[in-house]
Amino acid sequence: MPTQEKMQSVASLRESLGTAKTAVLTEYRGLTVRQLSDLRKQLKAAAAEYKVVKNRLARLAVKDLELDPLGTHFKGPTGLVFTAKDPVPVAKALQAFVRANPALTINLGFVEGKVVQPAELKALADLPSKEALRSQLVGALQGPLSQLVSLLTAPQRELVQVLEARSKSAAEQPQQSEVRES
Repeated sequence: MPTQEKMQSVASLRESLGTAKTAVLTEYRGLTVRQLSDLRKQLKAAAAEYKVVKNRLARLAVKDLELDPLGTHFKGPTGLVFTAKDPVPVAKALQAFVRANPALTINLGFVEGKVVQPAELKALADLPSKEALRSQLVGALQGPLSQLVSLLTAPQRELVQVLEARSKSAAEQPQQSEVRES
């Protein structure tokens, strides 16, 4: 018989996961409370949340959600990382933490509708963020466009330079003729 506390726990987790685009299942066995606290701080900086969940309650919470494919993978001591934002900073934060604390193992991930293995999450962590990719794209587009603008304005610029040279020479000629007359 489910207790009121368990029902509230499932409802709260379901509400949090309802907007999540990314979720990662981890096994936290062997980590201290301080290490888990550090992990939570790092993930919070990446706009993610880390919760230690009871497997049965987590399976109930993800049922009929987009994260439903993860339901069968809730086994053992499970920590759940989730975010509704960009998955790259979350993957980076997890990989950095795993390098420093190998006791944390990444079991499985769910990124924008697709179940991903730990190796794919590592590859995702190696990618630049969306903002960095956008700036690289803008830089790549800006170079040829500025060259095109320069090329298109060159004839007008050359015409202006010729007219300026002509006006200078015309201004100098009357002065030279005045000097000759004197």
